[in-house]
Amino acid sequence: MTTGIGEALLLTLAMGATIFFCRVFPFLFFQGKAKDNASNTTDKAMDDSMERRKRRNTAFLSFVEKTVPPVAMTVLTFNSLAGPIRANLGELVPVLTAGAFTAIVHLWRRNPMISIFTGTALYMVLIRVLG
Repeated sequence: MTTGIGEALLLTLAMGATIFFCRVFPFLFFQGKAKDNASNTTDKAMDDSMERRKRRNTAFLSFVEKTVPPVAMTVLTFNSLAGPIRANLGELVPVLTAGAFTAIVHLWRRNPMISIFTGTALYMVLIRVLG
């Protein structure tokens, strides 16, 4: 199937806009409205509203900080298991072994970098030896 230059350009622009939006979104979403220092008119209701918004944003960020990493790791784990399960069950042994090893090292050392690097290294060795 061939695509024309116009379609490729349109898809490239759409992907660029999506990536740009993903990068800009946190700054637009979490920016607070700055107080106007030039006018010294401080309204109690406005201060209370801003304080509630800050607490809500802090609670939301706290929720995101606690939830997103485990969710992302779960999605990546299932994604890495889906290919070998569909393709060849023989390829599942290195994936499961390296995944279990990564989990054990992470529970032992509590260091994502060590667990990811050692699990990846074990996986590479296993696919060369068993593959």
